Amino acid sequence: MQDNEISIIIPVYNESNNIPVLYKRLKETLSAITEHYEILFINDGSKDNSMQIIHQLSEGDHRVIYIGFSRNFGHQVAVSAGLEHCNANCTVIIDADLQDPPELISELYAKYKKGYDVVYAKREKREGETFLKKITAKLYYRLLKKIVSFEIPLDAGDFRLVSRKVVKAINRMPEQNKFLRGQIAWLGFKQSYVMYNRESRQHGKSGYSYSKMFRLAFDGITGFSDKPLLFVSRLGFIISIFSFLLIIFAIFSHFVLKQTITGWTSLIISASFIGGIQLLSIGVIGEYISRINVNVKNRPLYIVDSTNIDAFKK
Repeated sequence: MQDNEISIIIPVYNESNNIPVLYKRLKETLSAITEHYEILFINDGSKDNSMQIIHQLSEGDHRVIYIGFSRNFGHQVAVSAGLEHCNANCTVIIDADLQDPPELISELYAKYKKGYDVVYAKREKREGETFLKKITAKLYYRLLKKIVSFEIPLDAGDFRLVSRKVVKAINRMPEQNKFLRGQIAWLGFKQSYVMYNRESRQHGKSGYSYSKMFRLAFDGITGFSDKPLLFVSRLGFIISIFSFLLIIFAIFSHFVLKQTITGWTSLIISASFIGGIQLLSIGVIGEYISRINVNVKNRPLYIVDSTNIDAFKK
């Protein structure tokens, strides 16, 4: 089969109301760029009729291909599956919620044609999102930028265009805990961006709960930085020095000043403080060990329930 010029990867979770509109806008945008394109939907265990709609689109358009998971494996895994199976000179990752405008692909592609391997969409405004989500995202990416050893683009999500060699490099990264925007930044290559205003969600609600966002954030930190481990070890050293000095002071007060430090309140506070630090330290170390455990199991990232890719490649 002839390689396509551009491939569109769309992770889908309960987006039945958005898929037809997204498909129409994508088709209009891509047709203005090239005739050789593919639209790859990855159904991440949707509970609505998203899969049926995708199947109908594929029957009417040979450029539409799909992968249906056996259950919900997560957004980052769905995108990773798309990167494994896409077949084009460049690939665009875009969500199905219509918050990222498909029309922006033309600008991303124009930058790519100038020689850039990664062109990400940088958010100037984020409509329809709560103040808490905006401020936590802004603080998190600035924190991440400070603790990693490479350049992390600020105010950018997964909406981006990547070249074929970037896709091949990503597919050689075997970690189970995916944080693709970090992985792509870690690779380097020639990168640029396009500014845009992120729109509010058209239909439905986001599949990213605060717990999922926290999990993704932690994957980003533990996957690309050992600074939390350094922080814990240094904190332990500082507390040990402080405790040693406190012991010296207590001995000095008892034998020299003839004053004995008394009071169960200070004892309980000290014990609680040190206990909290110990639990925090064990938790941070546990997160790193958990990542090792998940990778050692070497389970497949996802299980495919249905797809038309095999038939498409014959």
